[in-house]
Amino acid sequence: MDSQTQNTSLQRLQNVEKRIVRVLELAAGVMDELSNPTGPRKEFVNNHCREFMQMIKDIQVALREEIKSACDYRPFEKCDYSSRIANEICCKKLDYVVLQLDQMKQTIDDYRSSTP
Repeated sequence: MDSQTQNTSLQRLQNVEKRIVRVLELAAGVMDELSNPTGPRKEFVNNHCREFMQMIKDIQVALREEIKSACDYRPFEKCDYSSRIANEICCKKLDYVVLQLDQMKQTIDDYRSSTP
């Protein structure tokens, strides 16, 4: 099995979780830098904010794809069980209707043969 085949939905979600942890680390780093008594280093804050925003976008894309694939998953889509059962029930109903019609025909025939 190649690595792409092994990359299941659960593994992709675990990767998203790791990205979320990294986003929190970036946010904490910026907060630490902003609280620095000598003042924040502009380049450090800019780099962290840029990486933060890019990771947020990546997380959104990944989660959107996972939600879409979860919504597209229909395990019983090709199953014809309910259709088969509905057809069998219809056949039984038709058999019953035919039986009733036969009995009605017999009753009519009996009535006609008994009347002069």
